[in-house]
Amino acid sequence: MRAIANRQQAEAWNDWEGRHWAEHPERYNGMLEAFNAPLFDAAGIAAGDRVLDVGCGTGQTTLIAARRAYDGSVLGVDLSAPMLERARRDAVAEGVGNVGFEQGDAQVHPFPGQEFDVVLSRGGVMFFTDPVAAFTHLRGALKPGGRLAFLGPRPGGPDSAYGRATAALTPYLRESSPAARGMGSLLDPDRIRDVLTDAGFTGVDVTPADADMRFGADADDAADFLFGMGPTRYNLRDVDARTVARVRDEVRDALEQFETAGGVRIPGAVWIVTASPGGASPVG
Repeated sequence: MRAIANRQQAEAWNDWEGRHWAEHPERYNGMLEAFNAPLFDAAGIAAGDRVLDVGCGTGQTTLIAARRAYDGSVLGVDLSAPMLERARRDAVAEGVGNVGFEQGDAQVHPFPGQEFDVVLSRGGVMFFTDPVAAFTHLRGALKPGGRLAFLGPRPGGPDSAYGRATAALTPYLRESSPAARGMGSLLDPDRIRDVLTDAGFTGVDVTPADADMRFGADADDAADFLFGMGPTRYNLRDVDARTVARVRDEVRDALEQFETAGGVRIPGAVWIVTASPGGASPVG
């Protein structure tokens, strides 16, 4: 990588959490893919567009964008080398040729000025150390008349479906895992609008979207996934094995109410955010 502003995130996503995502993309994509439709509807990618996918991870959204921009091109950028390796491999396996991947920190990565018609992100923009600087930089990569579209989490709570399903874990989740730090930076709609407005964007729209998130084939499989995820592993690292087994059994039992013919599906909620680059875009 070249310049890095988000050094802590770069270290985290190239360590064990990034490797877990790279080794289990079907798990994480299964959790998020129900939100792909509203995200791509908001992005409005046309056949000839040039698209930038920020925080592209293992590349599912990048490949979807490339199929939509079949006469254009898509660049996926991410901090994580393990995830990008998986993304490149999948692009070759699926025969998608109008796509490229670069390891970099999108807050400071040297994108060509006014190059892209669409800047897209399925959550990767949550982790910037300086959101205003980062979005100002991304605005400089957009063509006049271009579009920003990204997805971010909506605040949940103990009474949410996910909160009920994982209630037994809540007392143990005392701190964010290294890769999860920053996930709460853009939860509030007013905060999102302020950040994007300060970065020079106009026409900011923040719309709620709801969908069922798939966590596994059945309650036992979903519990395996939840207990393999970074935040759970990190917070249980010093908890004795007997306690971990008890809590896992309680979570598995709670997940049974969400079992369907299509697997364990827990209602989830996100924001879909769109904006325009406004007047003259900054360069660099």
